Amino acid sequence: MRLIFVRHGEPNYENDCLTDLGRRQAEAAARRLAGEGIDEIWSSPYGRALETAEISADQLGVGPVRLLDGLRELRWGGRDGREIFAKGHPWTIADTLSQEGWDLTDPAWRAHPYFVDNLVVDETDRVARATDEWLAGLGYIREGAAYRCAAENHRTVALFAHGGSGAAFFARILNWTFPYAVATLHFHLTGISILRFDPRAGSRIAPSIELMNDGTHIKDLPSLIP
Repeated sequence: MRLIFVRHGEPNYENDCLTDLGRRQAEAAARRLAGEGIDEIWSSPYGRALETAEISADQLGVGPVRLLDGLRELRWGGRDGREIFAKGHPWTIADTLSQEGWDLTDPAWRAHPYFVDNLVVDETDRVARATDEWLAGLGYIREGAAYRCAAENHRTVALFAHGGSGAAFFARILNWTFPYAVATLHFHLTGISILRFDPRAGSRIAPSIELMNDGTHIKDLPSLIP
């Protein structure tokens, strides 16, 4: 199975939809995806991701778009309204930890003072559970740090979501820590990433990275949002 992850286009966050530029980016992404042989399309239920997904579904003739609630964007901030470092913003925290010389791959990252009272810890765990449940439904069962293929699978599945939930998604699948994923995966708007899972029934192996964060399809489109 090939799994194609796409971040949404430029958003109007207030109205949870795409801007005019975001729709142009989504249309460019759909043209880029035309040769990938996509069999089904999934999306976060949030408007900016769903609108991006529906543009691809319409152009590629693949539908309907299926919703994956577990990949809605992450929340962050102090639990119970507590004041925490950088208001819990995970990208600011990851950058600060790097500058302070902290190991972003430390498996005990949840206990770090910048994360211990942060809602984003619960959110990353939510995404991890949703990721494993979704992949199990596609025939890939999590066993340790790998996924077992329950039945031969040569499908190509596209998933449209967000920068934060996308980082948590890849952290789970690739067995990275969330801070490391946040620090290294700054997804372009409509950036395209592809993972390849072993299609052989009974195989038990970690997926391989075929492509990561390709934004060349929007290189001629201006953007004010990284």
